Amino acid sequence: MRTKPVLLVIAHGSRDPRHAATVHALVRRVRSLRPGLRVETGFLDFNIPSVHGVLESLAAEGVRDVVALPLLLTRAFHAKADIPAVLRDAPPQLRIRQAEVLGPSPLLLSALERRLYEAGLSPDDKSSTGVVLAAAGSTDPEAIAVIAETAREWRRTGWCAVRPAFASAALPRTEDAVRELRELGCARVAVAPYVLAPGFLPDRIARGAAEADVLAEVLGPAPEVARVLLERYDAARRPALAAVGA
Repeated sequence: MRTKPVLLVIAHGSRDPRHAATVHALVRRVRSLRPGLRVETGFLDFNIPSVHGVLESLAAEGVRDVVALPLLLTRAFHAKADIPAVLRDAPPQLRIRQAEVLGPSPLLLSALERRLYEAGLSPDDKSSTGVVLAAAGSTDPEAIAVIAETAREWRRTGWCAVRPAFASAALPRTEDAVRELRELGCARVAVAPYVLAPGFLPDRIARGAAEADVLAEVLGPAPEVARVLLERYDAARRPALAAVGA
């Protein structure tokens, strides 16, 4: 029987202990949704195990097939440069396929709404509520364009308005987007952090949401996020499955 590739979730890492704890909670959710799938976690920086260390351990065990999944919401520098560089240094006996990043996905919009409803909103509030889609930020134009398109797509689901904002590297900031929605006339303003785990930039988003009515939690181990991970894993496996007629 053909062995399923190991899923290696690659997270950025942070000095903030909440970051790694949230990543591990998300990975546990993924495992619960796909019993029998081996899921490992590696960090690019700050936390252990490192991506390189996990790859070395897998190779030493005799693992041959790995799907490396960037725990990122957009294709920016980490997905385009950092992660491919780390994977190029992997033990040569490993066959590694890099999966796509998580966003964009309708499931992520569902996860954002889940967090807003958990923070006190209801579906009946949508038409009178403006939402700030608060991302970490990037200097990559492709990543910024994806966030802007995600905001436009989310607006079509019935919110009063949706505005993108960024905690770093791009404008507007969260607090500026909150004020814009107030001036637009939305009855209430909510901030939805479009980030996966707590840390320095999510804390900056929270400070920028001081004048908002509602601040949602980060996406974290939301079930919809776990489902996106499995979708990206399956898509990365598909060419090999087709090749063997699976």
